[in-house]
Amino acid sequence: MATNMPPHNLGEIIDGAVLLIDDPETDAEALMEIVKGPDFPTGGIILGRDGIRNAYLTGRGSIKVRAKTRIETLSNGKSQIIVTELPYQVNKARLIEKIADLVRSKEIEGLTDLRDESDRSGMRIVIELKRDINPNILLNQLYKRTQLQDSFGVINLVLVDNEPRVLGLRDLIRHYLDHQREIITRRTRFDLQKAEDRAHIVEGLRIALDHIDQVIKVIRSSRTVEIARTALMSNFGLSERQAQAILDMRLQSLTGLQRDKLEEEYAELQKTIAHYRELLADPAKIMGVVKEELLVIKEKYADPRRTEIARNEEEISIEDLIADEDIVVTITHRGYIKRLPVTTYKSQRRGGKGITGISTKEEDFVEHFFITATHDHILFFTNQGRVFQLRGFDIPEASRQARGIAIINLLQLNPEERVNAFIPVKGFGDDQYLLMCTDNGIVKKTALSEYANNRRSGLIGINLDEGDELIEVRLTDGTREIIIFTRHGQALRCSETEIRPMGRTTRGVKGINLRVGDKVVGMDVIRDNAELLVITEHGYGKRTPFNQYRVQSRGGIGIKTLNRTEKTGEVIGGGVVYPEHELMLINASGLIIRVTVNGISSIGRNTQGVKIMHVEETDRVVAVARVVGRQDEDEDGE
Repeated sequence: MATNMPPHNLGEIIDGAVLLIDDPETDAEALMEIVKGPDFPTGGIILGRDGIRNAYLTGRGSIKVRAKTRIETLSNGKSQIIVTELPYQVNKARLIEKIADLVRSKEIEGLTDLRDESDRSGMRIVIELKRDINPNILLNQLYKRTQLQDSFGVINLVLVDNEPRVLGLRDLIRHYLDHQREIITRRTRFDLQKAEDRAHIVEGLRIALDHIDQVIKVIRSSRTVEIARTALMSNFGLSERQAQAILDMRLQSLTGLQRDKLEEEYAELQKTIAHYRELLADPAKIMGVVKEELLVIKEKYADPRRTEIARNEEEISIEDLIADEDIVVTITHRGYIKRLPVTTYKSQRRGGKGITGISTKEEDFVEHFFITATHDHILFFTNQGRVFQLRGFDIPEASRQARGIAIINLLQLNPEERVNAFIPVKGFGDDQYLLMCTDNGIVKKTALSEYANNRRSGLIGINLDEGDELIEVRLTDGTREIIIFTRHGQALRCSETEIRPMGRTTRGVKGINLRVGDKVVGMDVIRDNAELLVITEHGYGKRTPFNQYRVQSRGGIGIKTLNRTEKTGEVIGGGVVYPEHELMLINASGLIIRVTVNGISSIGRNTQGVKIMHVEETDRVVAVARVVGRQDEDEDGE
């Protein structure tokens, strides 16, 4: 058994006790209007009232406490986080050491300096950030990974009549008041006994003064103190204590002034004795004394609350701090990820060389990029068939030239695992499906709702055959037509209704029958009046109307969608587009070009397309993505 009671504000507790004295029927709800919550000497911020409420009603609860921080912007454009108060019982030195360890292990990136500037005026920890780091997001990471946010587990375990009991706020205060009542009662009894004893002595002294001549005569005629004491007791009806007090009386007590003082003392003692007896006869008056003394303590020692109580952290959403805007997310071959505003890239004419979208090492190159929004949920599908989930704002924003953060710091990937497909969603409804396709042509359809409760360690998205990999995922309503296209330029159009919904951990069924050496490079959902766009590794591309693709049964070999030649190279990707869409193409060197779809020729299936992006002989196009508005995506369910 263990007791763990948090400290409270003295003034609030006394006010609560006074309320319970005035109205013994007061319930816990009324007390909680006065006693707001624990008040830690180190300050900080309590997040939410649920933990406090549980502790006050049941005697147990977990209270989240967060450090008090503020964000300052420096003249050079950088931001810094200032920590001025820590959660209760958090060691400052160990906290700073923990933050430094996270920076060294690259679990948290974006810090340029970490200083302890605490002095006699108060505590101050300074965390300086890089210019392109969002301080709100980094601070949120520190809350999750360090004791800048901590929990205090309340256990109000006490002994009541020698029995262990867990008490809520009302019972704690009530038992405290019962204890105070007992203390005042015992103290009053003691004081009463003391006053009565003194009154008894004073009565004897008054008798002696009234018969002073006889008393002196008795004392002078007695040979010993014992004889004198006995004589006084027998002659004047005194007790032994009264007789002894007369014998101990000094001659100055015989003056008239001393006699007046004695009479005043006797009268005062009678009033005091009457008061004490009145108190002991009325428990309500005893509680009045308790109340009076508590208010004196409050007046002398109470101070303002130090710990703030804020809304629950779930209510303080990071979304409120970040604008909902379109972003470009890029991922390199070696696993670095970052986000940029979509406005970073300006539209260029077809055939342009593009602008640098990322700086990479020679052995690295950009392999994936996609368009999403900061508030969207992003599902990351790996080549091994697992799925992870992040929010758009969870991905650190970086400059156009920066390579980003290692994706292993955001997703718990296996050594040989890499992210191969991505899809943003705003929610997880039962009326939507995730349609998956592997490079061996296997397809699977699963309800989106099965992926809502994602774990940090990821979920199984699809069971794969030996040597197979997941390459593409689309969000659908389950009734659409899809098109699958391959590296060798084959394409198969079929109805999604031929693919029955399956569980999250199933394998799927055959979508397209591949020839030897061929692999699937893309799969998309067909939309009205749209066209199929394909891009080759040498920068060629074209769009073809879907009326040139007849609907076939699932599992066929498809028909030709591009005349593959040595000049065009293999097909690397593509998808369903409209003329008003814009494209982003990226090559292995990290160059990005943004072009409009209506600038690309719409031609027949059996053609090689036109030059879209200039590619050096030693370079190749590695990815293509469509830039569309958020409304278009919502309407199309993608």
